[in-house]
Amino acid sequence: MESIFHEKQEGSLCAQHCLNNLLQGEYFSPVELSSIAHQLDEEERMRMAEGGVTSEDYRTFLQVISNALKVWGLELILFNSPEYQRLRIDPINEKSFICNYKEHWFTVRKLGKQWFNLNSLLTGPELISDTYLALFLAQLQQEGYSIFVVKGDLPDCEADQLLQMIRVQQMHRPKLIGEELAQLKEQRVLKTDLEQVLEGNDGSGMLDEDEEDLQRALALSRQEIDMEDEEADLRRAIQLSMQGSSRNVSQDVPQTSGTNLTFEELRKRREAYFEKEQQQQQRQTDPPGRASQPCERPTTSSGALGNDLGDSMSEEDMLKAAVTMSLETVTNNLKTEGKK
Repeated sequence: MESIFHEKQEGSLCAQHCLNNLLQGEYFSPVELSSIAHQLDEEERMRMAEGGVTSEDYRTFLQVISNALKVWGLELILFNSPEYQRLRIDPINEKSFICNYKEHWFTVRKLGKQWFNLNSLLTGPELISDTYLALFLAQLQQEGYSIFVVKGDLPDCEADQLLQMIRVQQMHRPKLIGEELAQLKEQRVLKTDLEQVLEGNDGSGMLDEDEEDLQRALALSRQEIDMEDEEADLRRAIQLSMQGSSRNVSQDVPQTSGTNLTFEELRKRREAYFEKEQQQQQRQTDPPGRASQPCERPTTSSGALGNDLGDSMSEEDMLKAAVTMSLETVTNNLKTEGKK
């Protein structure tokens, strides 16, 4: 592709671009084409009515291009004229075409064994397959283009010689110059907007206030759920412990109604258990025949503990103390049963 000569659009010099892309070199300049146009002015005014052509600019450009090509022994034949259509020539057997719509002119030429659209409005040459060439020309005609066949031997060029030996492939179709400029402009606008956003945030990437509030709410919600789970686990442990201790002392202490014991009931049961335990120990240590004396209640009994707890301990501490006493009771009962 790099070896193909392709002039891009500059101002209103499409006729110059068309000729130079056809001949594959800088053969004509605006000054040279203007000189040819001045030579044809008088003749064109006399022949305005011939051929039913009403556009003076069209006639002038066409004649300028035709006269410029005569220098190289080339001539233009209208593609859809009856004379040419009677020849029934396949377009792929031609060498080049010149296409015109209003004031725009461009070349379609065969280089090597492949066809290329050398429109100066494109960012580069566009590859046209042999099977697509006829459809491409038909589409141009439907859009209002006039197509001319270039007859004669074109001058040799480097691209034609190189492409005789190799074939090229094109992955992406070239864009129109206007499309490329619009895309570049849009990219610059987006880049500018992005830079302004980054400058406004000082590049810190901090979260906005709404997202920060949401994260704080989620964190508080998780903490509340964890606290509720811990309290529920503690209450279940206390309930199971109370139920276990009540079964162990059921033979010695009458049961009260209900499955859940209050703290006062639990205190009374502890007092009864300690009194019975103390009496048994007294009988084992006293000599035979000695009457056992009632023993004073230990000052560290659950009764004193219960009174102190009611005054100085919080509800949570009282629950934990109850669990501890329940576990001690179960352990002592297991030891007593083991001795029996």
